[in-house]
Amino acid sequence: MGSLSKSVPGMKKHLSLPRQYPDDLERLQSYPVKLMQHQKESTLQLVQKINHIIANSSATTLMLQEIARLLGNAFKVDCCCLVTVSSEASAEATAVHWCADEYLGMPHSSEMFSTESLLMDLPVLQCAAEPFTIDDISTIRNSLIVGGQQLPLPIKAVLAIPTRFLGQNNGVINLIKFQSYDWSDSEKQLLKLVESACAIAFSQVNQLHLIAAQQMHLQKNGQYQSLIQQLTILSRSNLELNQMLKLAISSTAESLQADRGLLILLKYTDPLFRTQARRTIPKAKANVVAEWSKKTQGYSNSESETQSFLLSDCGLCQRIFSDSGRPVIIDDYRELQDTLTPTALFAIDELPAVLLVPLENQGRILGFIVLQQATARNWQTAELNLVEMVCAQISNAIIQSQTLRQVQTLVDERTAKLQSSLELQAKLHEKTRQYVQQLRELNQLKDEFLSNMSDRLRYPLTNMQMSIKNLRLPGITADRQARYMDILEQECTKEINLINDLLTLQKLESQQERPQLETIDLNNRIQTLAANLEPKLAAKALSIDLDLPQNSLTIQTELESFNRILQELFTNACTYSEHESMIHVQVCHRVEQLADRVIIKVTNTGRGISEEEATYIFDRFRRGKGGRWTPGTGLGLALVKSLVQHLNGAIAVESTPIPDSQLSQVCFTLSLPQFSEESEL
Repeated sequence: MGSLSKSVPGMKKHLSLPRQYPDDLERLQSYPVKLMQHQKESTLQLVQKINHIIANSSATTLMLQEIARLLGNAFKVDCCCLVTVSSEASAEATAVHWCADEYLGMPHSSEMFSTESLLMDLPVLQCAAEPFTIDDISTIRNSLIVGGQQLPLPIKAVLAIPTRFLGQNNGVINLIKFQSYDWSDSEKQLLKLVESACAIAFSQVNQLHLIAAQQMHLQKNGQYQSLIQQLTILSRSNLELNQMLKLAISSTAESLQADRGLLILLKYTDPLFRTQARRTIPKAKANVVAEWSKKTQGYSNSESETQSFLLSDCGLCQRIFSDSGRPVIIDDYRELQDTLTPTALFAIDELPAVLLVPLENQGRILGFIVLQQATARNWQTAELNLVEMVCAQISNAIIQSQTLRQVQTLVDERTAKLQSSLELQAKLHEKTRQYVQQLRELNQLKDEFLSNMSDRLRYPLTNMQMSIKNLRLPGITADRQARYMDILEQECTKEINLINDLLTLQKLESQQERPQLETIDLNNRIQTLAANLEPKLAAKALSIDLDLPQNSLTIQTELESFNRILQELFTNACTYSEHESMIHVQVCHRVEQLADRVIIKVTNTGRGISEEEATYIFDRFRRGKGGRWTPGTGLGLALVKSLVQHLNGAIAVESTPIPDSQLSQVCFTLSLPQFSEESEL
């Protein structure tokens, strides 16, 4: 019988029967079965270890490094190389590798291996995936190019498998030998079994890289927006033009991470140039009014040492005119072989990558912005758009400066008009100040809204997430399951109510629909709503006093809106009432301007409302100072006001201090028409 290599797939040829049992046929038959069971247990343990690493490690290369070490030891290979594959075109592959102890500390191999030869020699490079497709070959080849160059010795044998997550390749596992090796079927099967677990790890790393790339994109967008804001402020400031231009070019070059920035203005010697054909190269002198360099982190020339050159001496600048004012982008000037002769001021040998964008106003080119790099650069569309926006703002600033100089020459002749102009400017300045103040207030409101809404969205979601995690715990009792299900239902209800309130507000503001009127018994309706308030009253030991007319009033109104108004007013009173106090509800009939109206007053005892708070307490997302530490969205009273207006009513608030006390009587007065106009007609 000799060897078990034929009867057990994946067994090494050197494995033979134990010598102490040569004649024991029964033990011989059970040996392969036990060995297969041991292989299954080992495979399961390996997958569990990989899952444990994924669950207890952050999604970084350190996690992949630990998995590579685990696989390398499990397969007893010389090296294990893991390489991520992303569907994003701009994403970079991440490669980690582990080598056996005997190869640690060895320098990288100077012998460049050929991945093409590996791919053509299938006995050397084998794939655990079946069938061995062209896509698999391409994916493995690219992974070896990325990760194989850092290995200490040339590759002699590779067993690889592409991992797939959600139907797409997201990584490659490469098992590498530095000597010739024949991979067994059991090794291929084991690698195929751990593929799905490794795919999860690759997915987490790819997601982390994608998030980092998105964060970088958002950060750049923030920098670009900040740049535009800075330039807008500069254009409105009283800075001297050259100083403003210097600040503009430095901010632009720094934001776009250029090595050098130049701002060049043209002075035409031909006054009739504006009437000539667009493609004609004019006679003009170019002056470098501002220069910023990354090396010096500042300006390279002073105002007294302004550099200049003739436009006819710079073929690069002339191209702006021949190309009808389009930006000139040169990735590497050295590749053009002197087809365009630039001015020596551009230092083209040191900074061969050039972006030249015209400063244009009403068809006239005022000058250029020049950004240069020491290495080739692929300018993104967003970056080009940003530079064009900067050029537009600088062009406007230049025109404004020239206009101001012209106005200055007319000061002596038009003193009266100047005085009028100064007064107008003062008014504009005051309007601008008021506008800035409004923007600050709106920005504060935005911050309060974001803080408030993030809390109102985050807390329910957090509670739902914790409940879901607890429901997944093994051995959870039925009582605890019911409790967590109740929490999920409660938190979902909160989120739905918040969204519904926002939608209702939006609908009331955007659509002027007529209310769906019906006649209701006012006393019965208020008593029913007050009865529903009992749990909230009991929680704070509150009581409610209903002062209703002896003869019940009827009112024609929209039932759903009316119920929501009173519910919000009652809830607000409960929330901000002192413990063990009383809420008063008074209902009466009144004739105002020959129309019957119903007056409902809801009064509670609590912290007072200042006159300032009363001006915005009905605004959405605005809350009184007393509600800062009380949970809420700031939508309740805003919704009340919108619904009251929808019913052609009015609402007001009044706060009356209680003598010798820090508390006040806060009264919300609701006025609604008792009958609709149609019924009166």
